[in-house]
Amino acid sequence: MAVSTTAFNEGRTPQRGRPRDASRDDALRQAALEVMAEVGYRALTMDAVAARARAGKATIYRRWESKLDLVIDTCTQLATQNLAAPDTGSLAGDLREFLSSFAAFLSGPIGKAAQALVGELPHEPELATAFRETFLISQRDVLRGILDRAADRGELRADAPRGMAVEIAGAALIYRLMLTGDPLDEPFVEKVVEQVLLPLVRIS
Repeated sequence: MAVSTTAFNEGRTPQRGRPRDASRDDALRQAALEVMAEVGYRALTMDAVAARARAGKATIYRRWESKLDLVIDTCTQLATQNLAAPDTGSLAGDLREFLSSFAAFLSGPIGKAAQALVGELPHEPELATAFRETFLISQRDVLRGILDRAADRGELRADAPRGMAVEIAGAALIYRLMLTGDPLDEPFVEKVVEQVLLPLVRIS
């Protein structure tokens, strides 16, 4: 089934039936994350989410038409709630604050669900497209905003490869999360900022 991401990009899902209970929505999203962390995206079912949330399956379908809709809406909400843009007044401070919060976000309960989801992207084209247009763009936009503000303050070199810096910042955390298994801790974030990102873009 083709999925329109317009509603997701605007931060809402299609409205049907009785008025939405936001707290119930959050409980259903949390249940979806927990189930996906345990069994992966392909084995995720609305029945399993309903059982975990102690809700009727009809309650879920009044909100989301499919598990793809549910998962992408969940990613959108997670990005909105957890990828806030810091503004400490310095490039180094902003990078440390954002990457520390992003690392904590990925290291928590959401980390396992993120691994299960990302692992399915090559096999699920609709999921991959929607994921890029919601969660991934949100993460990139925050990093681009950090670099843009640093440029306005005169901290960035004129030839700073901003796009590459954005890619490296996200990739470093995801690589460690999914491949090495090493902790996404403060010392690692500090090394990424001080030894990689700042030398890449900041005026010496």
